[in-house]
Amino acid sequence: METISHLHSISHFLNRRSCSKPNGFVKTKISSSSSFSFTARVPTCKFLVPARHTRLFVIPNTGDGHPSVSMMEENKITNHAPGSEAESFLSKWSPPQYLWRGLSVPVLAGQLIIRIIKGKIHWRNTLQQLERVGPRSVGVCLLTSAFVGMAFTIQFVREFTRLGLNRSVGGVLALAFSRELSPVVTAIVVAGRIGSAFAAELGTMQVSEQTDTLRVLGTDPVDYLVTPRVIASCIALPFLTLMCFTLGMASSAILSDGVYGISINIILDSAQRALRSWDIISAMIKSQVFGAIISIVSCAWGVTTIGGAKGVGESTTSAVVISLVGIFIADFALSYCFFQGAGDSLKNCV
Repeated sequence: METISHLHSISHFLNRRSCSKPNGFVKTKISSSSSFSFTARVPTCKFLVPARHTRLFVIPNTGDGHPSVSMMEENKITNHAPGSEAESFLSKWSPPQYLWRGLSVPVLAGQLIIRIIKGKIHWRNTLQQLERVGPRSVGVCLLTSAFVGMAFTIQFVREFTRLGLNRSVGGVLALAFSRELSPVVTAIVVAGRIGSAFAAELGTMQVSEQTDTLRVLGTDPVDYLVTPRVIASCIALPFLTLMCFTLGMASSAILSDGVYGISINIILDSAQRALRSWDIISAMIKSQVFGAIISIVSCAWGVTTIGGAKGVGESTTSAVVISLVGIFIADFALSYCFFQGAGDSLKNCV
């Protein structure tokens, strides 16, 4: 009992001396009235502790004017694996949005061509989209074409009348409308009205996971959503272009007769002499290409939308801008291919 009490009270002694030996034993000597010595083996343990880095920050203290020093410790575990840096970089890197969106356009176009060739078309959705793109867009397209035609008529008639070329006004207007104005103006109106709607609809469906629901139900979103819109746009735009050309020429003839005194018969006769069948065919081809650009770009931007309501708005705006840029680029390329060399369309109008 005395030995146990002595062992229990070792830690309370103030006048103690301890020494450790290299072999792992600790020898304790206690100086008291009765001599006592105790030897015990102490196990050794090794722990891997990460390196700590301490940083000192000097923060000015506005109260007393003296800076205060704060310490912050950071635990850093260094990994020196050979491929760790490359793996972490590749895992964190993602391509820019404009890059994979731009690549999605030719991919989507290729999928559409394959599906159309195989006959995977939802005709009911196609007819609904055709009604939306065609009849519901007639009013705004005709109104725009009429005022653009009258504005161009004012510029042409003023200059041609001064030169004594009244009989050439109708031919110049007919060529300008058939080759450039009618296809481009119609495509711009449709891009603003229909292209933005396509991008907003598909973008909303994408962020609300409705496209994933279609996949779960066994329906391909490209077949059900994208293909009908592209087919409807390619079919409706040539008819809209032809109607805009007709109304634009009619408004120009009425303005020339009512304001500048050039007879409607002179305008129409000059237009008939200048126009050729290829001018109308080229306008139809251009409008089909423009319809494909508008629908494919808008649908591609819609199905790649991310970021909720803000992403839908950005996709809609970007789809319209990219569609307009694509229309102007395609118009230049097609005009360069269709109309090369010196023209002789106006020589019969003079």
